[in-house]
Amino acid sequence: MAIISISRQVAALGDEIATALAKKIGYSFIDRKQIEKRIVELGFPQEKLSKYDERKPGFFASLVKDRDEYLNYLQYAELEAASKGNCILIGRGAFAILENVPNLVALRFVSNDGVRLERLKKEFSWNDKQAQQRIDESANNRDGFHKSFFNISNSDPQHFLATLNTSILSIDEAVSLIEALIKIHITAKKEAEGKEEVEQRLKGQRLVNQLIFDFHININFLRASIEGNVVTLMGVADSQGLAERAVQTAARILPTCEVRSAISIVQDFKSYQ
Repeated sequence: MAIISISRQVAALGDEIATALAKKIGYSFIDRKQIEKRIVELGFPQEKLSKYDERKPGFFASLVKDRDEYLNYLQYAELEAASKGNCILIGRGAFAILENVPNLVALRFVSNDGVRLERLKKEFSWNDKQAQQRIDESANNRDGFHKSFFNISNSDPQHFLATLNTSILSIDEAVSLIEALIKIHITAKKEAEGKEEVEQRLKGQRLVNQLIFDFHININFLRASIEGNVVTLMGVADSQGLAERAVQTAARILPTCEVRSAISIVQDFKSYQ
């Protein structure tokens, strides 16, 4: 019926609610380890994952080509999971990657700072300083991650259907509210439109990954928008010839589609490798 994305503050019970919700409504819960595993399976080096996975990239890490490769693999993994429907995705910008998908239920979980502090102290036997350090570090990393990869704030309420305060709501209460919200908000029409939209986005991301990783076409910030049988490539290339090569290759990959170019040509454009 729906695709549920969860954004959460640390110690706001995001994983606990997702686990309980999945059990209650029979959805698949795609957790952090599953997404990480899929990103590596797709080709991203395991040893480089910790530099980018839901954290603010360091200065040099934000400049190298690995950053864009991680994003392409992440988007593919999230879209692939969403294409199966009836799933819960947590963290890693799922709400941004799937934004405006008709059957997306984007949720954010927050909680009172004092409540989160006590939860962390109890779970890890930490003192106040250690717990507060974890809260600050997590907020900085998650905010930096979303700004670096999606140029948005993960705390901006306009990106979410609902924000739930888990210092007030219990896990069971949150699950019941979300279950009711899905029944009210998701219609058969939204479900059908959402399925088609996710399939188109996945098709576009698959094309981008093929062009970059299989055919080694070095176009920066490459994206593919698909509407019907029309594919539009976007990005930044340093020559018209490279843009034309991308269009011709895409046409061979998708022979039933019309491929158009909206690629910007910037001569002497230098990307960090």
